[in-house]
Amino acid sequence: VQLVESGGASVGAGGSLRLSCELHGFSSDDNFIIGWFRQAPGKEREGVASFSTGESRKYYLDSVKGRFTMSINDVENTVFLEMNNLKPEDTAVYSCAANYGLRIGIGKRLMLDPGQYRYWGHGTQVTVSR
Repeated sequence: VQLVESGGASVGAGGSLRLSCELHGFSSDDNFIIGWFRQAPGKEREGVASFSTGESRKYYLDSVKGRFTMSINDVENTVFLEMNNLKPEDTAVYSCAANYGLRIGIGKRLMLDPGQYRYWGHGTQVTVSR
């Protein structure tokens, strides 16, 4: 299993970016969870958005709700994170992560918990200037 992120860049406040995460080794027949996480210098990694194949909903960190949108292209096995109205506090290394297994109803806290994820990409830098 391999996850490869791309799309990170430097933008000004209010700008937009779309991050991509290619999933290698997963198939459309698998049940799994996918998440986007970020880690700013000196801070703990935090979950930004996540999705489970067992559910139709997506989970978002409160501070990005309404600005970030996670989507999945099943055909291309790629996960996207559309980020709009970016703020300086969104500056971080963004990583996608995944794990096998069917998870239904475990709740937002666990779906955004890095400990639920086994496979990680190397990350892509997002820098938002004032």
